[in-house]
Amino acid sequence: MKKLLVISALVISAAGLRAEESHGFQASLTPDIAIYSKTTEIRGLSLNIWGENPQYGAALGFVNGSTGDSSGFSWAFFYNYADTYTGVEWSLVNYSKTSFTGWQAGMVNYSEGKFNGLQMGLVNYAENLHGVQIGLANIAMNNPWFNDFPDKLATGFPFVNWSF
Repeated sequence: MKKLLVISALVISAAGLRAEESHGFQASLTPDIAIYSKTTEIRGLSLNIWGENPQYGAALGFVNGSTGDSSGFSWAFFYNYADTYTGVEWSLVNYSKTSFTGWQAGMVNYSEGKFNGLQMGLVNYAENLHGVQIGLANIAMNNPWFNDFPDKLATGFPFVNWSF
């Protein structure tokens, strides 16, 4: 019986520790002025003037930052940025650092790492595109048609670009 109580106490303690690492709601004025610290995982809704958390859910605000591996829907009035993101980003400017899988829609969409999916905007840029870009200027650095650059005119296409 004593072993059962000790095991139960350990399981309850471990569950309590996990609950402190993840929360269902976040509100941020800045990453350092928020309900929870910027390292806390948010599994739900974030309302941000400027927020920055590992995110699994919806982030709505002026500037949304998603750190680490994040996923969901991120709508920002000005700027979305992410390390690794899976889902949808809508903003004036969307930026992904390591990888993005999903749909980016904005005036400018920029992906430094691997991009899988759809970029729709005035200017779309991807270092490593596996998908489609629709916009006025579409640049995919890994597109094999541009192997001879800078001898070619440009490294992109107007209106539509793709690489698979």
